[in-house]
Amino acid sequence: MAKDKTAFFCKECGAESAKWLGQCPACKAWDSMVEAPREKKKSAPAGYANPFRRSTPVPLGAISTEDEKRLPSGMGELDRVLGGGIVAGSLVLASGDPGIGKSTLLLQMCRNLSSNGTKVLYVSGEESLRQVKLRANRIGEFTDSLLFLAENNIDSVRESMLESHPEVVIIDSIQTMLLPELDSPAGSITQVKEITSFLLRLAKEEEISVFIVGHVTKEGSVAGPRMLEHMVDTVLYFEGDTTTPYRILRAVKNRFGSTNEIGVFSMERCGLVEVENPSEQMLSGMPVDEPGSVITVTLEGTRPILVEVQALVCKTNFNFPKRTAAGTDSNRVNLLLAVLEKRLGIGLSGCDAYVNVAGGMRVTEPALDLGVVLAILSGYANKALASHTVAFGEIGLIGEIRSVPQAMLRVKEAAKLGYKTCILPKIDADKLTELPKGVRIIGVSNVRDLKKVLSES
Repeated sequence: MAKDKTAFFCKECGAESAKWLGQCPACKAWDSMVEAPREKKKSAPAGYANPFRRSTPVPLGAISTEDEKRLPSGMGELDRVLGGGIVAGSLVLASGDPGIGKSTLLLQMCRNLSSNGTKVLYVSGEESLRQVKLRANRIGEFTDSLLFLAENNIDSVRESMLESHPEVVIIDSIQTMLLPELDSPAGSITQVKEITSFLLRLAKEEEISVFIVGHVTKEGSVAGPRMLEHMVDTVLYFEGDTTTPYRILRAVKNRFGSTNEIGVFSMERCGLVEVENPSEQMLSGMPVDEPGSVITVTLEGTRPILVEVQALVCKTNFNFPKRTAAGTDSNRVNLLLAVLEKRLGIGLSGCDAYVNVAGGMRVTEPALDLGVVLAILSGYANKALASHTVAFGEIGLIGEIRSVPQAMLRVKEAAKLGYKTCILPKIDADKLTELPKGVRIIGVSNVRDLKKVLSES
């Protein structure tokens, strides 16, 4: 028998090569070429040969954006991340670790949409209809506007979509769908690329909002070619620590809104519950008047969130001190430790340092620096910061405390939760006007000022 011909494809961009290459010639990615069966040239079926409807060029001024259709999902946190609702004809990729709650989130969205009379088609390629029913029973009651289909063949999915005319379609997941005309297995680069391209055309032509679930690799990126993320309109990442109930929904790409917004959910027995006030939830159960604990205000998009930064500093028993950071960048923590040792003369080189952002959130904003430094100083001196105090600001290598955006918004969020003292960069403190009643502002310009603040606590 003739040997099946294979080719090498780039996992990042989908470029094809006849032989293996260490570096992709198209996108210059290293060690990204994988072997897969070469697609045989066949005549395309009628359903896939249909191009976009013929259109004529129009001037930019003649294009109206007032009739943009947005469909509320029934979940305020999801609408915030999407930019105000589901856009008709959009293709959205939802990805995240196994068991994080992707399917649960989309199933709850389908329940809300169907209860408002929106016709929804949920296509499951991984679970049987019985399994989906058992999971749906934990969420609540569903109306007949929601249709379920257990199918892997994309031809059958297409026929069902054209027959039922849904407004929203869920494909769970893209790696399990199969295009029979291709000789490659389900989940291969060729299959994922062609099926996504087909769904994109169908969504635009029929104005159907399509959500596709994507698997992730062990590194945390979306499985399959990087081209998948380029083709879709929106890429959502669902993240969180499985040891905590909180889940964070982020948009790393959004053609219809901002990519800075986040949605916060809590995984409960009945499904995902929206967390409308994340600050209050993150600070629940925090210790009072304990050394090494500082509250800081981080900004996620337009939403300020109060989080607790904890630091433990103790003498090391090893030649090389151990430095560990959870919930923030460990390299940034090492940099801040070096700044404190150089600018304040504190002997941290002989101490182990452990920094943790409590609550399961991951914060990379530079405004966290001031909270981390105060927590380290508090833990090192074994002296607690004054209660009802928050701190935020960026710290440079010279030890200066630099300005951060939206300082007034952060102060108001802290005052709303009962905090009376705010430590922030002096340049931002001088610009604040109309402060909330009873709030004391402490402006600091250098890390040397922090020793005085801590001693007065």
